[in-house]
Amino acid sequence: MKSFEVSFTKTVSESDIYTFAGITGDFSPNHVDETFMRRTPYGRRIAHGALLVGYMSAASTRAIERGLAAIPGATPVSLGYDRIRFLKPVFVGDTITATYTVTAIDESRARSEASISVHNQDAVLVAVAVHVMKWVR
Repeated sequence: MKSFEVSFTKTVSESDIYTFAGITGDFSPNHVDETFMRRTPYGRRIAHGALLVGYMSAASTRAIERGLAAIPGATPVSLGYDRIRFLKPVFVGDTITATYTVTAIDESRARSEASISVHNQDAVLVAVAVHVMKWVR
């Protein structure tokens, strides 16, 4: 298997966090209450972890758009994300880069696996996951 890697970069905006909160119903003060968060060790609001998973999904979509064809002629669908870890907080205004690296292709099971690492603008690793994709013939 030849190496395949793509990245997705996005600055996390105020509207990203509020829109995501509205869509999911997750209005935890960690995400939407600046006054509350000033009194915590974080000092300000943090992005939803699930929002970061959305950015990971964008990286997988970019991989497909850039030519990832683990099983030629098959349609890729996500089976899920394993071993997701949120290692450091992501704040409004941070620019994150999700890097998607294909690590295995199992043609007999029609699956591919990729490691995903998410770094902020200071090259700090903030999240990781493994993505499993099914390739439907």
